[in-house]
Amino acid sequence: MYRLLAFIPLLFCSSLYAAPQHYTIDTNNTAIRLSWHAFGGILSWARLTGVTGDVTLNPDSDVDDHIHVIIPVATLVASNSLLTWQLKSDMFFEAERYPTIAFTSSRVVARGNGQFRVFGTLTVRDIARPVILEAVVKDPRSHTLVLDATTAISRSAYGMDKFALVVDDRIAIAIAIQANAS
Repeated sequence: MYRLLAFIPLLFCSSLYAAPQHYTIDTNNTAIRLSWHAFGGILSWARLTGVTGDVTLNPDSDVDDHIHVIIPVATLVASNSLLTWQLKSDMFFEAERYPTIAFTSSRVVARGNGQFRVFGTLTVRDIARPVILEAVVKDPRSHTLVLDATTAISRSAYGMDKFALVVDDRIAIAIAIQANAS
């Protein structure tokens, strides 16, 4: 009986339960790279910077995990200036009409060894589609969180179907996020 009474205070000790860890994305150390094949195999790329947002991870409960990212299309830089202009124009992203791209997670599932599967919604040109990211988190308990993620999308699913005969529909996305504890 006394052992049970000695154990009861431990149930209410908040230090035994890990609290969610909140991080703010470090805009200067976060970037997104898009890549695709064109003209029968030539690899093309574009990079987006200026990323803002936040990450919340709870090591004890993935219900509390959350990732929200905003990407300004104006920061897009491609492998050459003509391609940069085309991508920002109404042929693809329509940067003036749709100035941001957004990602919001709906669930983050730990797979062990710092690997996660992130389910969420990617919104491009006001078109929202579900996506799944394969992510690796490096030392999420430190002051700085480093998260690398990859996925692929169909550009035509977001209304970007110009040049379908010469540019692949599949766009690979590599995300490198650095976030600081907040």
